[in-house]
Formats: sequence, C-alpha cells, structure tokens
Amino acid sequence: MTDFTSLTRRNFVVTASAFAGGLAIGVSPAGAAFSNREPWSGSNEANEFSPWLAILPSGEIVVRVTPPDIGNGVMTQIPMNINEELRADWSKIRAEYADTNRNFREDNVYAKVGGRIAYFSGRSTGEERMATALQVGASARERLKAAAAQTWGVSVGEVEAENSVLTHTPTGRSLTYGDVAEAAAKVVLETEPTPKPRSQWDTLTKVSRPKLQDSMLVNGSAVFGIDVNVPDKVYAALKQVPVQGGRLKSFDKAAVMGMPGVLDVVVVDPDEERKPISVEAPFPLGFSAAQAGVAVIAEHYWQAKTALEALPIEWDLGDGVQWTSNDKIRSAALEAVQSEGEISVAEGDAPDAIAGSPKVIEHDYYSGYADHAMLEPLNGTALVTKDRVEVWMPTQHTELAHLVAAEETGMDVTDVYIHQTFVGGGFGRRAFNDDTRMVVAVAKKYPGKPVHTIWTREETTSQGRYRPMAAIKLKAGLGEDGYPTALLVRHAGRGQGDQALKDSAYTAGGGIASIQVEQHVLSLNVLVGPYRGPFYNTNAFAMESFMDELAHEAGIDPLDYRLKLFEPWADKGWAKLLQTLADRAEWGKSLPEGQGMGLAIANWGGEGRPLHGTTAAAVAHVEVSKSGELKIHQLHVGADAGTIVNPDAFNSQLQGGTIYGLNMALMEDLEIENGAIISNNFDTYPMLRMRDVPVNIRTHLDATSGHERINEIGEPPVGPVGPAIGNAIFRATGKRIRELPFRKADLSWS
Repeated sequence: MTDFTSLTRRNFVVTASAFAGGLAIGVSPAGAAFSNREPWSGSNEANEFSPWLAILPSGEIVVRVTPPDIGNGVMTQIPMNINEELRADWSKIRAEYADTNRNFREDNVYAKVGGRIAYFSGRSTGEERMATALQVGASARERLKAAAAQTWGVSVGEVEAENSVLTHTPTGRSLTYGDVAEAAAKVVLETEPTPKPRSQWDTLTKVSRPKLQDSMLVNGSAVFGIDVNVPDKVYAALKQVPVQGGRLKSFDKAAVMGMPGVLDVVVVDPDEERKPISVEAPFPLGFSAAQAGVAVIAEHYWQAKTALEALPIEWDLGDGVQWTSNDKIRSAALEAVQSEGEISVAEGDAPDAIAGSPKVIEHDYYSGYADHAMLEPLNGTALVTKDRVEVWMPTQHTELAHLVAAEETGMDVTDVYIHQTFVGGGFGRRAFNDDTRMVVAVAKKYPGKPVHTIWTREETTSQGRYRPMAAIKLKAGLGEDGYPTALLVRHAGRGQGDQALKDSAYTAGGGIASIQVEQHVLSLNVLVGPYRGPFYNTNAFAMESFMDELAHEAGIDPLDYRLKLFEPWADKGWAKLLQTLADRAEWGKSLPEGQGMGLAIANWGGEGRPLHGTTAAAVAHVEVSKSGELKIHQLHVGADAGTIVNPDAFNSQLQGGTIYGLNMALMEDLEIENGAIISNNFDTYPMLRMRDVPVNIRTHLDATSGHERINEIGEPPVGPVGPAIGNAIFRATGKRIRELPFRKADLSWS
C-alpha cells in the first residue's frame, strides 16, 4: 500500500503563521520560504494567506486550490482530502483558487506539489497532492489541539478534535477552532503528526460531498468568465482569419469608427515579435500561438459586434485552402496509412511475423475533427497598464494563462495577476490558453481599460483546437489458435499512434509478442489540441473494434477472446471489470433479430504499465431496424481507477464521460470547406439532444479492483463507449462500422 505519510514527512516542511487572530497552515518543499499574508479582503494584493489552509477567528476555513474546477469537483475533493485529517465542520469550509502571482514570487510554492501540471484542471487525487492535503489537515489539527490544551492547562492527549470543536474529554469543556486559531499559530510542535493510514479513513472512500460551489450555481452568484464585471470595462468583438494559419491583408478602420459606441479597431498580428518568458513553461507555449485577427472595441458588446460585422476586411487565407473538403482530408489520411511510415515502436519483427502467419487480418479506421462545443463561448477580460497586467479568465490551466499573459505583454511574471473564474465547459479546449493570448493581445492595444473580449458562437467553433483527425491501419497475424502473434499499427494525422498501444493490455503484456508502430504526420492547417481523452478516444475505438474483428475471424466469443489475451497480463483488474459488466448485462443471452451486444475496454494513463491509470469498459445492447435506425437499449459502464475516494463524484464523472463518448461516437464531425470550418454553430454541428441520450445507462462502481492507486475518472469513460456500440451493431446487423461518427454510416440491413 502506498505510504502517503512517509512521502510527506521526508519532503515537506509545515509552517504556521498568525493573521488577524487566525491560523494559517502551509506545507511546502523543504527550504521554501513563506511570507505571512492577510486573508482575502477583495483586493489582489491582500488576497493571500499561507499557501494551503487558513482558519479565521470566525471559524471559517479557507482551502487554497490550484487546479480550476471545470465541473469535475476538484474544488470539493481537495478540501475533502484535507478534512479527512482536520476534522472540521464541513459547512464552514470554502475553497479559493491559489494565486499564481504568489506562486512565482515565492519559488513555485504551489507548482512544486504535483509538478508543473499542478495548475491544470483535474488531478486532485495524485499521490503527492493527497500526501500534501493529508499532512496539511493533520498538522493544523494538532496545533489546534495543542492550543486548546495550553488554554486549559491540560495534557494534549485529553483533547479531541471533531466537527470544528475541541473538547476536553474529562470535563466536557469545549472551544471552537476559531477560538484558538491565533494561539495555534504560535504553537511549535516537536514533530509533525503522521496522517493516519488509509485503513482508518472514515470520510474518504465512504462519504460523498456535494460540490462546494453548488449553491453558487443555483443562486446565480458563481462568476463565469462571461459574467465578469469590473469598473470602466469596455467590450471587444473578435474576428480571426477564417482559414487557420492565414494572415490579415487589410481592413478599413475608418468605415466603422463613427458607429455608435465604437472606441477603436485593433489588430492581433501572429508575426509580432514577443519577448520570451524567463521561466519554464508547463506546456509548450507554441500551442497558444496567436492567430491573425481584428477586434472592434466599443462601450457595449452589441455595438462592437455590429461594427465588426460592418468592417471591411481582406484576408490572405494561405495554403490551408488546398484542403477543399472533408473527403480530401480523409482520402489523404487513408492513403498515407497504406505505405510505411516512421517507426516509433518496434518490439520483435512484426512485419516478418505477420507475413509468416497462417491468417492475416487488416482494417482501416478513421475519425474526423471534433469540436469541444463548450456551453460558455470563448471570452476573457484583461487590463494592461505600463507596470501591471490583470486577467479575468475561465481557463483550464491558470499557471499557463499567467505565462501567456507575461509573454504577450513582455511583463515580468511578478507583474501579472490572473483571476480564475468559473468555467462553462472545457474538455481540453481552454487548456493551452490561445484564448488567453488573444484576450491579452487585444487589451494591450487599448491600455488602461479592462477589455472584455468575447467570441461569437460561430467564432468559437471555427477557431477551435479540435480533436485531431486520424486514420489508423491495424494489421495482425493470427496463429493456428486464432489469437494474434504480431501487430502492425500505422497512424496518420498528428502522430501519437503509439498511444494505441498504451491504451491496451493486449500489446503491453497480453501476449502479442511482436509489435510495430509507424507514424505519418500530415501537414494540415487545421489546429488541434487536447480533447477529452486526447488520442485515447480515437485509438480506443480503432483497437477495440479491431479486437472484435479478430475474435470474429477466430470464431471465438469476443468476451472470451479478450479474457484469454488478458491471462498473462499482471493487472487482473481488466478481467474483473470486463467480466463484471458482462455478467450484469447478461452477456450471451438470446436476443431478438436486429438486436446485439458489444463490449470494449481500454486504459487511460497507464502507458502500458499494469496497475496504473484507469481502465474503463462498456457493454452496449442495441437494436437496429432494417431501415437503419439505431436504438441503444442499455449501456453498462464501469472503470477501475483503483480506489474510489468520493463515490458520488466518481459516478457523476463516469456518467458524464459516457455521454460525452456517446456523442463523440454517434454525432460529431466538423465540416471543412477550402480550409475553413463551416459547421460553426449548433444548427450545423450535430450533437446529442436530451431526448437522444439512453435512459438506461447503468454504472457499476463495484467493478473496480480496489487497488491502492487513486486515479482520475474524467477522461477514461469516453474510450470504450463508441467501440462497444459499434461491436453491438455488428452483432445486430452483420455490418462493421470503422469510421466515426456512426450517423454517417448506412446501418440498414435485410
């Protein structure tokens, strides 16, 4: 079992400080300095206290959270982790975002816990983060107990801490955490307490908490990026070159300057020289590169939008216009995988082994570009002055937003302040902060005023960082027993074909001796980025569809085929998960004509290592009419992330990820014309509506292995849903679906 305590006690130092009668607790890498700060008071300079936890005299408890909460519950899970040891009244706990400015001023005080990914959304249960949270809670609790003991003149062993109350057990006397917070700040412990072992947890793994922000979402007090309202704010409407990678040729500013409310027209130039930042970036800043654009700034947004629509603009569309249609892109990708590519993985001699096999099976799979389609359009507010930059942003990566703002303005990182807002959907779109760059790029051209830049829905969709298009050829040599002995993977698109192997136990240790992966990176103008389950979402579809095809060729039941391949695999959670779901779905039962069951399984984050990452699986029961109408009767889904610390949150993410994967498989595909995205609103970009979502989605939390790891659940469910449905369609109709989305396939049968 992982020893959280030893990790913490080796590497961390606990600091305590008093502020205005309260207690602040911080855990930092050994040697890092802390400054005592006042608690939040509404101004940016005062919006600081010791890094992780503050207890105010009122008894209110403030937990600092680094990753943005994008609906995944990290602003609740991190306080839950701390409170396992703190033993506070949950109703008194609130969460606030950790200050990136302080992080840079104080030697990456936040980013050192969990690495440079610390400010990225999600990832609240990583080993180092869990260790830190538990230590913070334990250290605060023991200081509070010691302060109460000193107040009463009793032994600390006679003091109990529970529900924000300190009780002297022999006499029943009590004090609240707030009563002794100031005194606790002066306590020096001989040794820091050891957090209790996992076997003694009594809230984590057992108790679910509603999200701390739920009441704010219900009463409307939650501030999303689109809601930001700061004094003297003006608005900007933005239009970027419609073919990504193009440039601005000309525009007629004078044509709109006399329109009501218009203040200025500014240009964003991707070729403008930008001063490189002097600190290490968590992700390559190149992903946040500016696109050529023009923005109209006005007193109100509608004025800015109206003027922008009237502004004469001439674009240089660039080389991207050569990609005239989806068919041309698809043909180029599928043609590429017919020839040898650059080898990225070679274990054994797969080509020779396949050539010598009794039976060879190969098929091509394809998926197009897909948009994140967040509910909140891209937007953000920035104020740029000669000595300071402030940005109010619904970003998925707060630290990277900070660095992008510094690079775009040439400011030192200590002169940049990021105000993280609530996020109206992310799914990876807001991770690389190209939107932050455009917001700051517009505002710096109109300094001294907060400028709120808002993309229209059409602009948001046509300027995405999409799920990459991919063509994948899978070729296997089967032995006399029908099982694969060698596998060739050819991938065309952005690359990352080797991810197909990392998603699968078949190749990582499941008995396929010879493997070769080849890559073709295509020169396309359409910009791509992370999309819920990056690369995994498409690769899982191809691998699990192909595995079903191999089972069919071998004449072996698809469940039995997979379980046999899992036998040499050290991670027995795969077999348990799949078998559990199959049992619940009554796999193998007789079904009427036109109905079928299919299953699929894949791993996110394990990178070919047993007992790592999260393994997700799905069993689908579908019906297809002879005219080709698809109905999903039932989906059984589950995931093995090891240990589940918050059952309700886990279940919510499992359900949400399943629906996201369902939408991805059935509906999503962007239409491209002459290099530009033309399906740029919800009327032309088909997505599932509420009526289309299967009512009978059954989640099975008991299918997990219970292994000691505590891994994420937001990304993994999207992988197996599509192939499970596709495999079920085959069993219902005899038709194989090898391309996403399914809505474009002819499912009719006779």
